[in-house]
Amino acid sequence: MRLAYDPSHYRDNTNLKETIDAVARLGYEWVELSPRKDFIWFYEYPKVDRQLIKDLKRYCSDAGVRISSVLPVQQWSSPNEQERQAAVRNWKRCIEITSDLGVDLMNSEFAGDKSRPVESEAAFVKSMEELMPIFEREGIKLNLQSHPNDFIELNTEAIRMIRAFDKDWIKLVYSVAHAFFYDDGIGDVAQHLDEAGDLLAHVLIADTLNHKAAFGLRYIINPPNANVTIHQHLNPGEGEINFDALYRKLREMKFDGIVTNSVFAYPDKPEWSNEVTLKSIREGLHI
Repeated sequence: MRLAYDPSHYRDNTNLKETIDAVARLGYEWVELSPRKDFIWFYEYPKVDRQLIKDLKRYCSDAGVRISSVLPVQQWSSPNEQERQAAVRNWKRCIEITSDLGVDLMNSEFAGDKSRPVESEAAFVKSMEELMPIFEREGIKLNLQSHPNDFIELNTEAIRMIRAFDKDWIKLVYSVAHAFFYDDGIGDVAQHLDEAGDLLAHVLIADTLNHKAAFGLRYIINPPNANVTIHQHLNPGEGEINFDALYRKLREMKFDGIVTNSVFAYPDKPEWSNEVTLKSIREGLHI
């Protein structure tokens, strides 16, 4: 099992070297290279040259940290063809960067427009048809997660979409903080993992509240019918996820993929947040 850290707590106030050094200081051997403005940002073309790639490899080597995966988020499922084409262009560069870093895994989200699911699915399949040969040529695997407000939010639908491609190198990311979106407010984490079975390759650890609970009033939105999607990435124990059930199921499955600390809520006190979350992971998974 690879225990990794998503350094989103550090993306806005530290440079790449400081971020990698922080990951090592927090006790991790692996880092998930999530979006940041000075490298690969949401929906944008990567701002990366050969020197920055060389520097990042040196930072990781000096700190004793390895990159578990590169995480770009692009609108590759957009029903807007111009936007989709731009996303595919950006993806091609992201794959090239990942290969140059010597990393063999990327993970991402389905994106798209949940109000136009059929068109978004068609766009996603078209993008994948363009990108799959490149992934295969570069020897890079891909893990995908459904995300709140994506054209796929349900766990079962994400699994079906991945199985549709029938590629050994395309697997599932399970984000615990999205559990109440994965089954429309039930949050049965053990059932979700059972559904994933052999596709489960990556688990993101963070807590959240059930947005469907308390008559839909766990979060109060004004006006009440506003078209918004909300969730959180809290320390385990601060929300309503059943972590005992989650960890028990992962132990039963003898899960041996990537487990990532995916808490984003405390950039003002990341060391404390990591202590809480890392303790939960280690105790829960007996590592």
